[in-house]
Amino acid sequence: MILFDYPSWIILPWLFAVGCVVGSFLNVCVHRLPLEDRFWPSLLGIVHPPSRCPKCFNRIPGRFNLPIIGWLLLRGRCYHCQLPISARYPIIEFLNGALFVGVYWMIVPIEFASSLSESCLQTNLAPGSRLFPSPVAADALVHWRYLFHLALFEALFVASLIDIDLKIIPDGCTLPAMFFGFALSTALGFVQLAPVWFQVKTISFELSAVTPDWMAPFWDGPPIPNWITAHPHLHGFIYSLAGAIIGGGVIWALRLIGFWVLKQEAMGFGDVVLMTMIGSFIGWQACLVVFFLAPFMSVIAVFGWIFFGKRETPYGPYLATATAVTVLGWKEIWPYAERVCALGPMLIPMAVVIVTGLYVLLQIVQVIKYLLGIPLYPDEWVEEWTSADQLAHFAGEQVDPHQGQWRPNPQTRWQGESSGRGQTHFDNWRHG
Repeated sequence: MILFDYPSWIILPWLFAVGCVVGSFLNVCVHRLPLEDRFWPSLLGIVHPPSRCPKCFNRIPGRFNLPIIGWLLLRGRCYHCQLPISARYPIIEFLNGALFVGVYWMIVPIEFASSLSESCLQTNLAPGSRLFPSPVAADALVHWRYLFHLALFEALFVASLIDIDLKIIPDGCTLPAMFFGFALSTALGFVQLAPVWFQVKTISFELSAVTPDWMAPFWDGPPIPNWITAHPHLHGFIYSLAGAIIGGGVIWALRLIGFWVLKQEAMGFGDVVLMTMIGSFIGWQACLVVFFLAPFMSVIAVFGWIFFGKRETPYGPYLATATAVTVLGWKEIWPYAERVCALGPMLIPMAVVIVTGLYVLLQIVQVIKYLLGIPLYPDEWVEEWTSADQLAHFAGEQVDPHQGQWRPNPQTRWQGESSGRGQTHFDNWRHG
């Protein structure tokens, strides 16, 4: 039973205000993290130099730094030079405030004396259940879960916005979050969606009956190993480690298969790191669900191909959306995912079959493209310096406004002509 008795009309507006303030910081991250390729300089660039107008370089007065309200007071323009300020900034602040409220509403039952089972993360194998007891009270459990998964959503929000803008995912928005996921999962030990390992005894019994006796130890195992409940901090670390390995490993495998068959990059390396970070928060079971849902989320990209001819689309936002759907809908998704995850060691040969099937399927697609006369591989662009480039280069070397390319001697040139055209300062700057 949850005895957290603050009324919702106090909690939710306060969370929205905090979310808007954090959203203002996310705006800075989205703008500054891609400016540096190196990891540490990109992080230091978030706090220095202070925010200022890109035109007049004046800092925004403190009273106008309030999220959303400051933009409205300035009417979307710089206080000093009237440079327009994009409406994207208050929109992101508003959306982040709504994210704080929405995630809290789903994870934390906010009515007094409500049940832990009302949380969207609570399942039959989650911490706090009969098989997996929690070492803390129910109200502390749901709030730690909220903070843990909210950090994941914030990192996904930043990564998605940058990926949409620039088609890249900087390490500055994934590696710190991954460290946070490992650290908090290990320190708390009770924020997992499901145990890192479990299996149904009936399945192992059936497999033992149809396989040789020497394979029986491979199939057999306890439903939940004792060390998971006896050493929760170790379990938290193994949970994040397994999620990171499975999450990043599957995307890396897809990246390699796509390169071998299609001769082009099927997944960016930023997607690999992003999925590794996601796995450190949600574990390997939820990662499998994300892999299944992400292609359905990316159906939107098909309309981009049809109407705008965009063949390259950032995959990060679809991974982020699939992760949000998986976490917030975990209570409804888990009964179906549990049937697969309960197979235990059978998941290993199944994974090999699926990866092999993907490779064969891509090869079949290539054969069909060949039969239809569609180019198998993208045209390679070879960088070269053409004659047109050379002529354009020479044309801009010594341009004279009076005689074209050939510039007269400055000592004999009449300055009155440039003065009459208003080009005296330009000529002095360009030609000396």
